[in-house]
Amino acid sequence: MLETFVEFFRQLADDYPRWNFIFFYEPRQWARIVKGLQYTLVLSFACVILSVVIGIVGAWMQGSSSVWVRRVVQGYIQFFRNTPPFVQLLFFYFALGQFTPSVTGPDGWTEVPIISNVGWAIISLSMFAGAFNVEIFRSGIEAVPDSTQEAAYALGFSRLQIYKEVVLPLAFRVSLPALNNNLVNLVKTTTQAIGIAVPELLYQCVSIWNDYPSAQYPTMLLLFVSFIVLVGILVYGMHRWERAIHIPGYGG
Repeated sequence: MLETFVEFFRQLADDYPRWNFIFFYEPRQWARIVKGLQYTLVLSFACVILSVVIGIVGAWMQGSSSVWVRRVVQGYIQFFRNTPPFVQLLFFYFALGQFTPSVTGPDGWTEVPIISNVGWAIISLSMFAGAFNVEIFRSGIEAVPDSTQEAAYALGFSRLQIYKEVVLPLAFRVSLPALNNNLVNLVKTTTQAIGIAVPELLYQCVSIWNDYPSAQYPTMLLLFVSFIVLVGILVYGMHRWERAIHIPGYGG
């Protein structure tokens, strides 16, 4: 069966040179696609988790009694929301990356930075999406009735306990639809990591069609379908989660 599959695409490339699905019959090119998909999945998962954590912590800090803490959070939000994510990525990698310490590589001669290009991509993209998540969670927190928080204060809860045990679970339900949209955009934005040579799926596809121009259309199609599937899984999972934690009569 596998041989028939491989032979079909090899014959297709011979009959229609502009549709050379070389990664389906050339093991080395298939390995590049798999590697790119792995990096895309790692980037997407790490950025989604980290950006949500940033959003939750940032929204809590916005309610701080310290005006300086609130100003720092607001400055962070304005900086990352009002500058292009690709510019942020280049700034983190090329500017801040120059000030990070290095360690000696395995060969004993080269210097390897402690934060790789993958690490900077995760940090930069997570900070970008996290700025939007802070505002998303803030709006969710504002939807929680003041009487609910006052009741928790009356029961002796601390501010952190109220946020963790009362406010956040309710705010999360309200925030999920907007959070879903932002996380979808974040997953699509991971393709910008190509700018700092992270070998994710777009990087590998571009590399393949640079080496084999006849494979340009097939690799573009593969890239398109891959992100449709990846984003579709994320949206499906978020919608299932939203239905599972929905409280009838609360949060729309």
